[in-house]
Amino acid sequence: MQIRLQKFLSQAGIASRRASETLILDGRVTVNGITVKELGTKVNPESDIIEVDGKICNIKDDYIYILLYKPKGILTSVKDPFKRPTVIDLLKGIKEKVVPVGRLDKDTEGLLLLTNDGDLTYKITHPRFEVVKTYIARVEGTIDEKDIKALEKGIMLEDGLTSPAKVRIIKKFDKSTVIELKIHEGRKRQVRRMCDAIGHPIISLKRTQIGRLSLKGLKVGQWRYLNQEEMNYIKRLKGEGSD
Repeated sequence: MQIRLQKFLSQAGIASRRASETLILDGRVTVNGITVKELGTKVNPESDIIEVDGKICNIKDDYIYILLYKPKGILTSVKDPFKRPTVIDLLKGIKEKVVPVGRLDKDTEGLLLLTNDGDLTYKITHPRFEVVKTYIARVEGTIDEKDIKALEKGIMLEDGLTSPAKVRIIKKFDKSTVIELKIHEGRKRQVRRMCDAIGHPIISLKRTQIGRLSLKGLKVGQWRYLNQEEMNYIKRLKGEGSD
């Protein structure tokens, strides 16, 4: 079976599809010894020899999926040049190389998925697949219907109009409001920027779900592997069925 070269590289855990496209365009990928620079190129993983920078690539069949309850103050990064703590530092005993799926900024806590499955990373982070991310935010001031309608319509940010969000008020206090906000995009600090734009800066922010994946069974700083039900969901998300 033939698949696109960038999809193969993603499934082999080399890079995300977008990053794989860059590798191809930069002339770093060969198929059967021939440098390929066309993004539409298709390969047969069973018969073709694909190399990146001279190293043979194979599709992984040993993917791992980890759910982490990220604490505040921890960077969503594999390494930090300033030696600040990262989410990888929390994964004690994990020998396989995994990377975060999307990002949570330093001051945001909550659910983070880490994996070596590049294809899944693409499906979850690309807006066109509309995988919903759920956040609980405490914001300054009192949110009213006008604010909710603005968020649900879409907010014009410096990098363009956001897709419509789903918002509900959880609780109102004298000087703050707790809301649940659902989006399927993943722009940098997007939820914070959306709330800033309507005049209600965020006091605290937590991501509670990615699609059907949740923080169930985890305390702050803890991690676990996906259970069978969650693995079935991942397979459906990737279009592999649920068996």
